[in-house]
Amino acid sequence: MPPTQKAQGQWALGYREPLNPNERMKKDSDGLEVRQRIIDVYAKGGFDSIDPGDLRGRMRWMGLYTQRAAGIPGGKTAVLEPEDLEAPYFMLRVRIDGGQLSSEQLRVVAGISTEFGRGVADVTDRQNVQLHWIRIEDVPTIWERLEAVGLSTTEACGDTPRVVLGCPLAGVLDDELLDATDVIADVVEQYVGDPRFSNLPRKFKSSISGCTHHCTNHEINDVAFVGVRNAAGEAGYDLWVGGGLSTNPMFAQRIGVFVRPDQVADVWAGVCSVFRDYGYRRSRTHARIKFLIADWGTEKFRQVLQDEYLHEALPDGVAPAQPATDQRDHVGVARQRDGRNAVGFALNTGRIGGELLSTVADLADRFGEGRIRTTADQKLVVLDVPDESVEELVAALAEHDLQVRPSAFRRATMACTGIEFCKLAIVETKGHAKELTAELERRLPDFDQPITINVNGCPNSCARFQTADIGFKGMMVGGEEGFQVHLGGHLGFTSSIGRKLRGHKVAATDTADYVERVLTGYLEHRTDGEAFAAYAARADEDWLR
Repeated sequence: MPPTQKAQGQWALGYREPLNPNERMKKDSDGLEVRQRIIDVYAKGGFDSIDPGDLRGRMRWMGLYTQRAAGIPGGKTAVLEPEDLEAPYFMLRVRIDGGQLSSEQLRVVAGISTEFGRGVADVTDRQNVQLHWIRIEDVPTIWERLEAVGLSTTEACGDTPRVVLGCPLAGVLDDELLDATDVIADVVEQYVGDPRFSNLPRKFKSSISGCTHHCTNHEINDVAFVGVRNAAGEAGYDLWVGGGLSTNPMFAQRIGVFVRPDQVADVWAGVCSVFRDYGYRRSRTHARIKFLIADWGTEKFRQVLQDEYLHEALPDGVAPAQPATDQRDHVGVARQRDGRNAVGFALNTGRIGGELLSTVADLADRFGEGRIRTTADQKLVVLDVPDESVEELVAALAEHDLQVRPSAFRRATMACTGIEFCKLAIVETKGHAKELTAELERRLPDFDQPITINVNGCPNSCARFQTADIGFKGMMVGGEEGFQVHLGGHLGFTSSIGRKLRGHKVAATDTADYVERVLTGYLEHRTDGEAFAAYAARADEDWLR
């Protein structure tokens, strides 16, 4: 056995001994086992009774992360020990596979936020809802309420299969290639919470969609099934593997196979099994499936998948068509195939709160049939709105600053959790992004070109700063909060990683000035029909600085 392979800690090559503290933690006790300890021990004994291995490791398997203590500046993030950074509260992530919610489910989430989470709730860019200020004593009650309406926090975090992204308008739009709703449900029912897949080398992010808008961002998922129609006219999926951002951004690669809808669950399990068995476990920073794909290539990955896990060959596949639009967020009014309408609206950087979530549930009942969807861009959609009620709903949402026809800046500005709650963050994000949006609306009121501005609190790219037109990565600048700038990232007609301006940093207080200058230059110097990402790729670096 080549020593370089053995050193990576791949189980399939016979190297199962733990190579780092995370692998030791998982070997000592499967992450799924922490649920019963939370119910039987920790909820009764309180925060101080929690075993450190559970607190900072296995509790993630149940969607729980310790919350950052207030008042710790970003400069201390990488200096202090985890126990010095954390408060006795948790972020709790509710997984919403496919982004599908009923008004009843949304009210339960809203009620938990209001009663147990100080009214804070965030819609994430992976279709989940995150709650904050959660006490361990309240977790069993919260689980009971969620599970009573078919929701869960199981494997919302940890080295597990995370939420499965799906088009929020699956089964609704006329132009979709196929409805992935049942396929997603099948994968989740069979494999989420299954001990066979509860100890992966790292997180495993999935998307399954037949949307012609490519709204689930297949390019940056660990595994993605993208709707296609083959030469015979049969609708199925094109398989992509190995996408991911963070400190080593890579786009997923086509494996080159056609997957029928009835094969998706087996193929998903096969890909996940390859990752489990051949994924690199020695170093956490090298443990995502994208590194395996980069080393193996797609031909070897396909061969191993077919020979060792599927035990059958998959037919060659066709590449997806270009997306129907370059905007993937489903914001605005879209005609449903039944003649009614889907009304998508922009929150303000994903932050919404419990009371407002309850209001959205009420509006979905009043103007539709109580069907709400979350998107992969921190947005919400109300389905089934008749023509005569659309403008009334638009106005009702606007009363709560939920915009169906937002400015370009409001529509496409995202922010991660940031230093307010996250122990990894270096800078504040949500509030800063809101202020930046408002300032740009004031300074550039006529700007109407699609523009994504993503604000991230650290290098981990939870808000996808590398694929934004203008991406801000949090860092300390002269002892104060600031950002490294990335320009020209894009997902859509063409996909590109943003251009990092070497050594270029912007203080948080100067971001509005910087963005205004760059966008003004774009408007003055662009060619006819040129998108910002294309302009940023060719513009003089000194000007972009």
